[in-house]
Amino acid sequence: MIPMPDGVHLAADIYLPAKSDGPYPVLLEYLPYRRVESRARNLQLYSYFLERGYAVARVDIRGTGNSEGRLIPYEYSAEELDDGEVVIDWLAKQDFANGNVAMFGISWGGFNAIQLAGRNPPALKAFIAVDATEDLYQEDVHYIDGILHVDSWLMSQEVDNARPGAPEFEIDQAYFENRFDTEPWTLSYLRHQRYDAFWNRESIRDIHRKIRIPSLHIGGWYDGYRDSLPRMLESLNAPAKAIIGPWTHAFPHDPWPNPGMEWRDEAVQFLDQWLRGVDNGYHDGPELVAYLRDWHPPQTDLEYINGRWQNIAVWPPANRDTLTLRAQGDHSLTTSTSTDAAVHALQYRPSKGIEAGGPVMWWGDIAPDQRPTDAHSLVYDSEPLNEAVKILGLPLAELNVAASASRANWFVRLSDVAPDGQVTLITGAGFNGTHRDSASEPQDIVAGEFFPLDIELHFTSWVFAKGHRIRISVSNAQWPMFWPTPEPMTTELRVGGDSGARITLPLLPADSAPAADFLPPADNPALDGYATLDSGNASGYGEVSAIKRDPKTNEAVVTLENASSSRFPWGIETWRESIEHRTSDEQPQNTSVRGQHSIEVQLADRTLLWEGELHLRSDRNNLYYDFQRRLSQDGKQIRQKRWTETIPRDYQ
Repeated sequence: MIPMPDGVHLAADIYLPAKSDGPYPVLLEYLPYRRVESRARNLQLYSYFLERGYAVARVDIRGTGNSEGRLIPYEYSAEELDDGEVVIDWLAKQDFANGNVAMFGISWGGFNAIQLAGRNPPALKAFIAVDATEDLYQEDVHYIDGILHVDSWLMSQEVDNARPGAPEFEIDQAYFENRFDTEPWTLSYLRHQRYDAFWNRESIRDIHRKIRIPSLHIGGWYDGYRDSLPRMLESLNAPAKAIIGPWTHAFPHDPWPNPGMEWRDEAVQFLDQWLRGVDNGYHDGPELVAYLRDWHPPQTDLEYINGRWQNIAVWPPANRDTLTLRAQGDHSLTTSTSTDAAVHALQYRPSKGIEAGGPVMWWGDIAPDQRPTDAHSLVYDSEPLNEAVKILGLPLAELNVAASASRANWFVRLSDVAPDGQVTLITGAGFNGTHRDSASEPQDIVAGEFFPLDIELHFTSWVFAKGHRIRISVSNAQWPMFWPTPEPMTTELRVGGDSGARITLPLLPADSAPAADFLPPADNPALDGYATLDSGNASGYGEVSAIKRDPKTNEAVVTLENASSSRFPWGIETWRESIEHRTSDEQPQNTSVRGQHSIEVQLADRTLLWEGELHLRSDRNNLYYDFQRRLSQDGKQIRQKRWTETIPRDYQ
């Protein structure tokens, strides 16, 4: 138990190498995700580092897992980061430590590693961020691209936050006050719908400027946080390297899809230099190693992504080439500027765009064929390519648009059209039209008034093969990934001429070089007493299980589901979730999400059941939030708490 200045203690597991040749450099993973239940995962993950002479500390954040104190008020709060600095200092001073600490982690553990690196604690000598970002507004899962997003992670976390530590699961008045009865995090996020001080606690520019600590960044082409990698390489004032491969939101040694790689070998080389002072020249190599993806069919169950590793010496590349393609009046996409300008209109269909979100509903998820979404989009295709086109970077779409309503979102997708007609999504991005001048000070759209909209698509790599076509698609809905704007409308897009829509593709740098394959994933040890009984969806999140449309009312319903079960030394834990998204093409203001999430723990002497039920709905002016937590023991409810709030829609 690590003491904090206010008397609260944070719970830690300390993993030490079997060989007694310390003191050791210490790696810190700092999470709210319940270290006791995670010990099997942690041993598998940490064993590689332990065998190479590193100690690892896994610490529960304040008010989570077995740590004391009141639950933190939201992600990456000042309380969490203040405690983190104390933890780093404490670890550095232990007898087993050599005084040098590095933070590492995936997702949350990468997010707070970046945030704490911005504070430059004296003992923190390096950090590794996997599938993480420093942009808490545009790139986290609350306002993706500045547009409201509600998904399964948030729903599950509101229930998991309400549980006491395992295996005791002590239920008392202090537990109710510090966890079960604490306000749901979702309310904080819904009260801040624009880019305000809540999100800009440490501005992105300030974080880049402040960090003086070397870093290694790892991402996946099928992960939603990948834009941080090129931004970090371009902006940090400290040594940095990045690796991005063909994975979803997962560690590359346990990836989906394949090929994976042993990222921990790269991490050890990086850490040896900065925590042990080994002059191994790790940063003498390329700044970025990227997996260049070849075409694959639009299948959500792919097991392997074809491609090859490429070394990129410096990011951003010097004197890189681009390819600009322009949308024409005949829906072609060409390199030439047509003198025939035109305006294409699109009727807003709020319930469309399901395929563009993929099964999990976020950018990067492996998506199905885009043709159903393209049928309700403005689509522009190139001629079949005479030679392959290889891209790496962030494509830029430049549009001139207008809308007949005061609120409108735009979505641009870049796809590969195969000779047989299959359409594979490569990348895309959304844009809240009211943020066209500022995400901090949104403004209504003036009906019928054209304005420029530059949309930077998310970081990507791809090889358009000879004979394939390049496609851009423009639409105003991508539901249920993004909450629909409330008014029926028609939007317009200028094509052809000097101000017509265009997309600029960043070509693979000419001086990039083939890279050697990384080491394959190593074998990892198992921990007795811990077993997965049902792993649930491959993503670990709720995935689309049903799509229903009522042709009479034009109402659409999408259901996402997941369930899993695990055995621990003290009992069996089972969790289930179901989320229903509902909207209407005729009345998009009446959009809603209903979700249920439950966690059941079967112990020797009792069975505990935590349940959460969310109903979030909107009308033209407001969001209506209703969330309930319930706790039952042996089938009898012993605690219930409900929160309801009406929150004005703030340009969403």
